[in-house]
Amino acid sequence: MNSAEELWSRVLDMLKTDLTSTAIETWFTDCRALDVNDNMLIICCPAEFKKNVIESRFLPFIRDSLREIFSGEFDVRILTEEEADNYQSCVSDEPSSIYDTFTFDRFVVGKSNMMAHSAAKAVAEGLTTEYNPLFIYGNSGLGKTHLLHAIRLRVRERHLDYNIVYVKGDDFTNELIYAIQTGKNFEFREKYRYADLFLMDDIQFIAGKIQTQEEFFHTFNTLFEDGHQIVFTSDRPPSEISKLEDRLRTRFESGLIVDIQPPDYETRAAIIRNKATQIGVVLDNEIIDYIAQNITANVRQLEGAVKKIKAYHELMNDPITPDMAEQVLDSFYKDNAEAPTPDMIIDETARYYNLTSDDLKGNSHVKNFVTARHVSMYIIRQLTNLSLSEIGSIFGGKDHTTVLNACRKIEKEIKQDVDLSNTVRDITSNINSRN
Repeated sequence: MNSAEELWSRVLDMLKTDLTSTAIETWFTDCRALDVNDNMLIICCPAEFKKNVIESRFLPFIRDSLREIFSGEFDVRILTEEEADNYQSCVSDEPSSIYDTFTFDRFVVGKSNMMAHSAAKAVAEGLTTEYNPLFIYGNSGLGKTHLLHAIRLRVRERHLDYNIVYVKGDDFTNELIYAIQTGKNFEFREKYRYADLFLMDDIQFIAGKIQTQEEFFHTFNTLFEDGHQIVFTSDRPPSEISKLEDRLRTRFESGLIVDIQPPDYETRAAIIRNKATQIGVVLDNEIIDYIAQNITANVRQLEGAVKKIKAYHELMNDPITPDMAEQVLDSFYKDNAEAPTPDMIIDETARYYNLTSDDLKGNSHVKNFVTARHVSMYIIRQLTNLSLSEIGSIFGGKDHTTVLNACRKIEKEIKQDVDLSNTVRDITSNINSRN
């Protein structure tokens, strides 16, 4: 086993035989491997409530996987973000999290993101109190999360005593559910309502969740009335988040709303050069131009292309030439063009409707269940190459006529029902953000 990351990746693959994809997506996505030390795998789980759930429900599965890998006893230790910081400060001077590299200095500024960058920096440096809340929106992979953490890091530099809280929209919901189940509502509110700086990534995921929106409404009011800075990111502006309560929408729109657009050619080239410098690879202008011309919509893919060229150079011992870059990136495009899986579509649809995947695959005739089931069938039909019969088999062996009727029904209704049209669009957007 070459590294903690490789070991953890192997453990996650083995967990897929015992746990559902939803369980792994919900509880393990944000976990990262820190170290392997004295027959122990050290894991960091940023959200404390997730750490508690993993320790109470899933530790036996993880230990069993480690035991199988090493043919002997091997333990696991799970740390919170703060504990991970302390642990890593003892063993390394490296950043304790990938997010700690998301600084303003490493953010490449161009016409497409200049306004968002300037607003984020003004907030982080305390140059204004008028941009509250600050709402940054744009498609996946354009740098919204980078700016969010750049704000966090700059504020931390300036105010060591500040209580800074960062959370993802779906984690806020999951943490609220956990607090209700365990009777820790007071601790939940203490955590969020006394933040000096509150940062929420992908806030669109709280839409449609009644109790989450109720709790968040009071959290927002408390923070705002106390003059504490609030920053959100989303894949769309507040006006386009369907199922978002009007009282929240108007509060989001009371601050500053800025967008990030896909980078223009000059910005793409600068991002490529910047990433190449960071990871220590030399790319000539012809290769930079080739990448910038062919990857146009996503900063994350630009950085991934540079990493793949470097990896191929090191592993295959091939010189970095335009021909090599073209060969490598041809497969890179194919890797990134994979269609979402039916399970992913069903999981995302179920999450949107506050149901489970089993609810959608079952036979309940409750209206909300039926609508969600039909919507997921329709989206699977749109985003995959599966036949009607293959789709039907996923939903408990339904015949192709049932699936066809469901798809036709949704197709007809989205032309007449704006809310349903927005729902299908939002779910599709959420799926594409995960892919």
